[in-house]
Amino acid sequence: MVGAGFIGVEWATEIQHFFPQITLTIIDFLPQCLGPLPASAAAYCTKYMVKKGIKTFYGIKYDAKSEDFWKKIELPARADGKHVDKEYVCIGVKASNYFMPKETLSEKGPGGGGWILMKQSLGVMTKDKEPWGEVAGYPRTFAIGDCNYSCVEGKAGPPDFADWPIPPIPKISYPGEEEAIVACANIERIDKLCYMNQTTDFFGSPIKIADMHWPWGAGMFATSLGPDDACFVAGASWHKGSGLCLVWGQLAAVQKEIIEASKVDECANGLVGRLIWHFVHHTPVHLWGGGPLWGY
Repeated sequence: MVGAGFIGVEWATEIQHFFPQITLTIIDFLPQCLGPLPASAAAYCTKYMVKKGIKTFYGIKYDAKSEDFWKKIELPARADGKHVDKEYVCIGVKASNYFMPKETLSEKGPGGGGWILMKQSLGVMTKDKEPWGEVAGYPRTFAIGDCNYSCVEGKAGPPDFADWPIPPIPKISYPGEEEAIVACANIERIDKLCYMNQTTDFFGSPIKIADMHWPWGAGMFATSLGPDDACFVAGASWHKGSGLCLVWGQLAAVQKEIIEASKVDECANGLVGRLIWHFVHHTPVHLWGGGPLWGY
């Protein structure tokens, strides 16, 4: 297993659970698994994998053509000339935005770039930071979720991103859904401004385009370790190693099962799922995080 991020760790532990006779090895170029998450979560996952007989090697660059590489991870060539029966490469993400004009795509970012550039309103923009496809001064195309650049740059740069309107957001489900709420709110507001001649809302406040922010829920990560174990991290940010491993073991596995089952039920328009998840992204009052005080 090449890559000990979320996908690599979850895939390795799932295989081990259902096929315990298979010998597994997982490697990563970074000094720990789970990338930038806190060391406590990485240590828990590594301890679990070692206990289950999964060999772990960190700080090693993948080089399938090098015999030294195979020796380092204790997998020398067999009699048939092969080192392993199967390799899974679980490294990073890759953009698939070929349908968009090149002037709207980034030249850098995960997987070598190709992500849709967006303003803080999530409206698409060009490399020159000009709005793309706007009508009457309002965006008509929004980029949300995995397709976008995941941030709005400032000048400070890593590791602090102090002046970035939106620091880099992880490509996970919560931020994508939060972006969808902001984009939908903006579509409704633009419709009122452009086609319904409304300039104020129900309370008499001016109707304005909402800005996206770094969502607090982007700092929550639930990593499965087979169906009976897991660890849950909350409070992570764009700073490496931030966050706390709050729940682990069987309790975290049950937590993840509840999350998955209720989320699927919500997507199927089920009552229980909708009751559980509606206010996660429709919070009427934001007391912390970058969202507006009274919601969108």
